[in-house]
Amino acid sequence: MTKTNPGRFFEDYTVGQTIRHAVPRTVAEGERALYHALYPARHALYSSDDFAISCGLDGSPLDDLLAFHTVFGKTVPDVSLNAVANLGYAQGRWLRPVWPGDTLRAESQVIGLRQNSNGQSGVVWVRTQGLNQSDEVVLDYVRWVMVRKRDADAPAPEPIVPDLASVVDPADLIVPEGLSFTDYDFDLAGESHRWGDYAVSEVIDHVDAVTIEEAEHMLATRLWQNTAKVHFDATHRPDGRRLIYGGHVISLARALSFNGLANAQMIVALNGGAHANPCFAGDTVRAWSEVLDRAPTSAPGIGAIRLRLVAMRDGGTAGTLRSADGKYSPEVLLDLDYWALMPV
Repeated sequence: MTKTNPGRFFEDYTVGQTIRHAVPRTVAEGERALYHALYPARHALYSSDDFAISCGLDGSPLDDLLAFHTVFGKTVPDVSLNAVANLGYAQGRWLRPVWPGDTLRAESQVIGLRQNSNGQSGVVWVRTQGLNQSDEVVLDYVRWVMVRKRDADAPAPEPIVPDLASVVDPADLIVPEGLSFTDYDFDLAGESHRWGDYAVSEVIDHVDAVTIEEAEHMLATRLWQNTAKVHFDATHRPDGRRLIYGGHVISLARALSFNGLANAQMIVALNGGAHANPCFAGDTVRAWSEVLDRAPTSAPGIGAIRLRLVAMRDGGTAGTLRSADGKYSPEVLLDLDYWALMPV
């Protein structure tokens, strides 16, 4: 009797299926230190207890994307171990901060299925919740993944494609309890630019760049306990190359965006996202952002800003997203649409 787990294939999913993911993980200051070592992460709210306390919190929470990667990593053995590619995200919301010492676990529900025309794979949509030790939901998002079939002759399920909102309504954004930017220290945060200084359609070239090394992306993916074969096993792809975890590119681009968006302190919603082209070790990653919208909040001194964050390999041009044929430019690695909180 076999005791090893080959992972789920496309025909193993049914709409309405709920998956409780192993293994719960307690996160602490060590995760913060590793996260800030792997990426040039410098946003003040996640770097300094004193700064966070001056903004009305009890201390510095763990980075929003650190929480995302931890929850995402839980889902990989059950959702994307046999994935061809992670295709996109929608309707993501951070509902409460994650604090050092919290224990995170994840649950997913299958909300959509569609077999691809080649009969070799299909797309699976799941809604994932990350929960803390008190069973409070800290994070909720939808993602869809292309997954291999075990048996190409297995019958195709009835296609069900979920209807997903393209943008999280600003009224549904959650500002952490007590957070206030009325006494915000712009000097310590690193820039003077306020919410009102950004204009819709403005494009910001973040200037800096980082070359990805093979070892660091594998260390990062192990940190999140992400077991997807394409990130570690050089025999898994015909070209013999390890694919960079898309979340590694997200965090790298978010960290690079500090130069120009240092005051976009907290990510509170993920409207959508696509990993436009594969990324490999040796690629030099740059980033640019476009301001898509702004919205007030009821929290003191805090506005919400909607941003498009684009990561591109060296050779791409800030502000250029698509080629003449309407497809993503081959230099574009990531197209991410999110809401963040910023002092007004």
